[in-house]
Order: sequence, then C-alpha cells, then structure tokens
Amino acid sequence: MGEYTLEEFIRKTQQDEQENDYFELETPRILEVNLADLVWAKAGSMISYTGEIKFERERMFEHGVGQMFKKALTGEGAPLMKATGRGRLYLADQGKKITIFHLDNESITVNGNDLLAFESSVTWDIKLMKKVAGMMAGGLFNVTLSGKGRVAITSHYEPLTLLVRPGEPVITDPNATVAWSGNLTPEFRTDVSFRTLVGRGSGESIQMEFKGEGFVIVQPVEETQPI
Repeated sequence: MGEYTLEEFIRKTQQDEQENDYFELETPRILEVNLADLVWAKAGSMISYTGEIKFERERMFEHGVGQMFKKALTGEGAPLMKATGRGRLYLADQGKKITIFHLDNESITVNGNDLLAFESSVTWDIKLMKKVAGMMAGGLFNVTLSGKGRVAITSHYEPLTLLVRPGEPVITDPNATVAWSGNLTPEFRTDVSFRTLVGRGSGESIQMEFKGEGFVIVQPVEETQPI
C-alpha cells in the first residue's frame, strides 16, 4: 500500500513513544538512542533528536595520543561525534541497514565507514592495515571494539555472515567487507594477476584472507571511499 490519509501515514510511521532499550531500531535504517549520559556516533549521522543533547566533534586527544597518531598514519578515519545529555537521538547513515550488537566481554572489528555508534563503556582501537595502505581508494581503516556495551554497525542491504574455520580460510573483497570477529587478523593478497581477477569492482586485485576460527560479515555492495 502506497496511498494513505495523513492520519494513516502518521499512525504507521510515527516514533515509538515507549522508551525501551538504550539502543533500539526505530526502523531497520534508523537507530534510536535513549540517551541518558553519553554516546559516540559517526559524525554527521544525527537526523533528529528531542530533549537536551549537546554534540561535539571528537577532539584531537579525546581518545589519547596513541589513537591520534594512528589516525595521522592512516591518513583518514571515521570522524566521531560525542552526544551528551538526556533525550532521544535518532541516527542514520545514507539509508543503510543497521545491526545492533551487545558485546559481553567480546570484540569485533568494523570497517570505519560502517561504524554508526557505540556506548561509552566500549573501548576501541584503530587497526592499521599497513600492507594495503594507499593501495585502495581512501585506504582501509578499521576499528576494533571490545568490552561490554552496545555497538551499531551499518551495511548496504542484508549482510551475510561467513564462518571461518581452521583449515577453511574465507576470502573477501575489502570493499564488501563490513566486520569480523576481533580475534581474526586478515592477510592481504595483492599478487592476483590480471587473468585471475575475481570480484565485482575495481578492487579485485586486492583480497582479504581470514584464517583461524571466527566470522566475517560481508554486504552485497562494494563500498568505495573517495580519495
């Protein structure tokens, strides 16, 4: 049904008035944060809010000197904003599908462009992909999040989780790779010849190889970043 009276449309699409979880999906592509203190979110992801909330871009030394130098070395990063106060905060990123994880002393590594928000109780660290630095459009920037708390990531359309087992490595296109279990460290294969190119875009000559035991989350769209 694509035709509504105004009353029908409002009733169908209006916000959920009940405050439930700290992170909850208002729609599959809009995250509601029932903010009571502080949350970190991707800069520019706020689409609306109610209450008294203050927004501040991540400062140079906000997460310590180590992360600052790592960002300088990678030449890029996922700019973060800090939202503090009380109210309802609505976040989205280009209409991408949102998935919420509740970490319980676990860790997950996320492509920097696919990280939407995380609780202040979650610790994070930038992982340098040294071998592939400068070889892909915009480079490759990943964040490992660990501890206890909620993390929201995004993907184009429905994500697919691939299991990595001992002796059964998983190979992915970096531009289609969203996240992977924090215990895995991908290796980059850059010696693919023209005759053996596989994949769907311009980054086929670079592949990520995951070995060990864990999981990898991929999306059906290759997401490239501007230089």
